Amino acid sequence: HAREVPAPKRRRKLLLKKREIKRLIGKVQEKGLTLIPVSIYFNERGWAKLKIGVARGRRKHEKKEVLKQRDIEREVERELKRW
Repeated sequence: HAREVPAPKRRRKLLLKKREIKRLIGKVQEKGLTLIPVSIYFNERGWAKLKIGVARGRRKHEKKEVLKQRDIEREVERELKRW
């Protein structure tokens, strides 16, 4: 038997119940919430499993703090490499 190669962009089923999907859609439509992949792995059958989470985006002042902290960490790493 020659198997057909499945279309790579075909619709795929979610292993969620309708109630769970509606809940996720409702949360995503709220202001500032988004779905993010938390982890991905392949099971023994070769199926990709994706754990998703609902997260709220950072506010401007939070972003500035994170960027400032990253800059400080980079500078520390540079100084440590010089030694």
